[in-house]
Amino acid sequence: MITIRILTTILMVFITIQLHAAHLLIPMDRDNQSNHLKAYGIVYWTLERDIPVNWLLNFRGGSFMLKSNPKVEDELIVRGVSYITISDSEANQIINEIAGPESNMDVMNLEKVPKIAVYSPKSKQPWDDAVTLALTYAEIPYDVIFDDEVMYDELPKYDWLHLHHEDFTGQYGKFYRVYRHHSWYREMVQEYEETARKHGFEKVSQLKLGVVKKIKEFVAGGGFMFAMCSATDTYDIALAADGVDFIESMYDGDPADPKAQQKLNFDNTLAFENFTLVRNPYEYEYSDIDMQPGERGLKESNDFFTLFQFSAKWDPIPTMLTQNHETVLRGFMGQTTAFRKSLIRSDVVIMGENKDVGEAKYIHGVLGNGFWTFYGGHDPEDYQHLVGEEPTDLNMHPNSPGYRLILNNILFPAAKKKKQKT
Repeated sequence: MITIRILTTILMVFITIQLHAAHLLIPMDRDNQSNHLKAYGIVYWTLERDIPVNWLLNFRGGSFMLKSNPKVEDELIVRGVSYITISDSEANQIINEIAGPESNMDVMNLEKVPKIAVYSPKSKQPWDDAVTLALTYAEIPYDVIFDDEVMYDELPKYDWLHLHHEDFTGQYGKFYRVYRHHSWYREMVQEYEETARKHGFEKVSQLKLGVVKKIKEFVAGGGFMFAMCSATDTYDIALAADGVDFIESMYDGDPADPKAQQKLNFDNTLAFENFTLVRNPYEYEYSDIDMQPGERGLKESNDFFTLFQFSAKWDPIPTMLTQNHETVLRGFMGQTTAFRKSLIRSDVVIMGENKDVGEAKYIHGVLGNGFWTFYGGHDPEDYQHLVGEEPTDLNMHPNSPGYRLILNNILFPAAKKKKQKT
């Protein structure tokens, strides 16, 4: 009888240890995850509680794995995120499979909670922003900052910065022809001009150049910057045009320099070179960086771009940024829809492209100790989002591969390539 009791006790202890040692696997492949976007929020929530997470690059769509934790499991259930409980032995099998020399997989340890800022006007604008929609839906906290915070050197408080769909050239989005009589446009002009004067600038273009330079310093010092739509090409245009007045009088009060194009300095830019400015102030375009609808020859039914597959063990950064359950994604338009490949600098990594029309959609680069990523288009789930339209409801798109690319960038600053035993 005593022997049976001892064996029963040992068995119960063994079962308890096994249960305690179990892992949670959050699959991110196509068919086994009910809500891809909220999975990123779960990972962020977990990191906030000092619980490390393994990001399994190229394993089942870039899955996540962590030690079993009742609070995390409860949160997974509450947020509707699919997960699987696996044993220590199964977790070790996964790690061993990933570590195999023939596998294009790797493990990134997520340990740090990235502090996130979104550069966006505090006043309401008649368009939404895909990144803030994604962050809100995934329940990832962020601060909204704008010109004041940047000029007052508050950027070092953050790890990751998203640039809202800003026009860094100081031309107010080139909305003059269509929207100059609308109240939101007039209020934007007034707000920007007042801010420029407050910081000692005569023109909004000079203020925006000051902001661009501060952000460049932030990235070079080790920050992470992500931009979409017009915040991509106008950022580089502003850098190239440092000291050059290429803006017409309706935007800054005096005529542009007729030789502005010849005076551009492409050594200053992050992503693009040898581009030609669109000098017509009434044209809704900044330069030939952006591929024009007519030359693209695409419409919603045949507009797609393909993600590159990188070597997880040798190119972990672009591998992280391209994790997805799809490799061919639906395209989407914006004021800046896609980037002309012939104008992209040779040191830039192209992560998503449409080879047929010679355009890149998703690019990445290094600056000093930091990194930047540009993503063309306005909203991955709204092919042609127009001014004044209602924001996309991500409850209708919980598995959006286009939005996943945004959220990959959120976790990027948390990653550390360091092998650990499970």
